[in-house]
Amino acid sequence: MIVKNFNENELKKIGARLLNRHETIAVAESVTAGLLQYAFSNIPDASGFFQGGITAYNLGQKFKHLSVEPVHALEVNCVSQKVADQMALAVAGSFAGHWGIGVTGYATPTPESGDKVFAYYAISHLGEIKASGIIKPAKQDPPALQLIYTNKIIQKFYSLLK
Repeated sequence: MIVKNFNENELKKIGARLLNRHETIAVAESVTAGLLQYAFSNIPDASGFFQGGITAYNLGQKFKHLSVEPVHALEVNCVSQKVADQMALAVAGSFAGHWGIGVTGYATPTPESGDKVFAYYAISHLGEIKASGIIKPAKQDPPALQLIYTNKIIQKFYSLLK
């Protein structure tokens, strides 16, 4: 049983489609702090398509494990579309996945974010970005925002598999 904070029906369909296509996925997270990994790992037969993931919160780890370009990342506090794209591409390569998801952003308003909350995401397939964008929800408590980001990315990935 998948945790009720996620769309169980969508996740099961994602798992079935990946298994039917003989494709795999890996994720690189920052702002969602492992929620995507948690969601994918709870899909039935996840070991048949979920390669794993990494949560990298700071520039040093994003550079070391995800080859995020450090000069740009430093300029944007590791939060930009370019950083999300690099995360998605690198995690797919590192984990030998067909698909990769990268997400970075803010779940708490900060001076660096202009006192706003938002997240950039990217979804890659076979070394090419297939979807990317920004999620701009209303301010809420950080755990609620992390769930919003996670669910919107799952929804977008599901739409790519249709």
